[in-house]
Formats: sequence, structure tokens, C-alpha cells
Amino acid sequence: MRRAFDIGLSGLAIIILLPLLFFIAIVLKFSGEGKIFYRQIRVGMNGQHFGLLKFATMLEHSPFIGTGSITIKNDYRVLPVGKFLRWSKLNELPQLWNILVGDMSVVGPRPMVPDTFARYDIVAQKMLNTVRPGLTGVGSVVFRNEEQLLDGRDDAVAFYIEEIAPYKSQLEVWFVQNNTLYNYFKLIGLTVWVVLLPSEKSIVFKVLKGLPELPSSLRV
Repeated sequence: MRRAFDIGLSGLAIIILLPLLFFIAIVLKFSGEGKIFYRQIRVGMNGQHFGLLKFATMLEHSPFIGTGSITIKNDYRVLPVGKFLRWSKLNELPQLWNILVGDMSVVGPRPMVPDTFARYDIVAQKMLNTVRPGLTGVGSVVFRNEEQLLDGRDDAVAFYIEEIAPYKSQLEVWFVQNNTLYNYFKLIGLTVWVVLLPSEKSIVFKVLKGLPELPSSLRV
């Protein structure tokens, strides 16, 4: 049933958004470094690696400079058009293809790069490996302002590893334990809400009962 919704929703979205996708591709082709798509290895279901697709928003060799796979506010590696695409989350739209072919679900734990995933404890890794990662999910909604959280930190990478990643893993484990079709559609609605009203992300704690408490270090 879940897979049928994934195929139906992603297929319909691709058809409806095709003009927008084409327009963004043209803009990216003739701006920045001329790259349209960025493919990054992420950890999927059963621990299998897959190539997650995004519209290119950063300098081509960004993973090897600056803060690596972690992006901070006003990151110098982000290209001019990329700033808008990242703010609006339009850069994530190519993942509709990942959903259609079965790499991902519409809703699920956010797929991590292997190095970050390896920092989760073994129990969390095993649980997350039982479901498809998602285009959106509870971690994505709660950390809608992740770049803002990292802004101004003396060591953004350390803060991510020590504060954000552990709590994010707790959220994703909560999702696996409460992986119902009801929460699937709740999280789709919450995603739309926080994209349109990013300052209202606290609503997730009211709509989804029993979420792990947000640590004081992550409250903005």
C-alpha cells in the first residue's frame, strides 16, 4: 500500500511539475558552474547505497572543501541561484525520481551520507535500515532550520556531530516505531506547512505525539 502511494504521488508530482523542473534545469545550465544535477551517495534501505539526486546548488567540489557535507548559513560554496533553491527546497525535487524507482519513499528517515550514518548507534542503524529513506520526514521537518542552528558556531561540524546527529537519530527511530499510513500523510501535511511557514515548525510537536524532547541546545 505504501509503495503504491509513493509511486502515485511521485509520478503525479513529476507530471505536474515538469515545466518547473525544465525551467530550473535551463537556469542552472546557464548559471553558476553549468551543472544541473548533483548526485550524492546516501544510505538506503537494508544499508544499500544509492545515488540521491538534487539540483546543483553548490560549487562542484564542495564535499571536499569547507565544512564538507554540512552546509552552514551563508555558506560561501552555495551558488547564487542555489540559495533560492535551497531556501525553497526546490533543490530536492529531483528526488521524485529516486522515489519512483524505489530508492526512497515520500516519507521516511532522511537518507544520510555513509560517514554521518556510521555515527548513529548500531541499534538506530539497524532500525533505519528496515525502511526506505524519505524525501521528507520528522527529522526534515524539525530541522527545517538546520543551517541557522549551525550559524556562528566556532566548530559547526563538531556541533552537528555532538548535538544535531544524536537527536536526529532519535527522531528517525521514533518514525520507524510509529510508521503508520496516518503519520505518512501527517508528515506530508507538516512538510507543506513548514515550507510555507518556516517559523512555525514547532507545530510538529503538537501534531505528532510522543516525539523525543528537543534538547535546549537545539532550540532557536
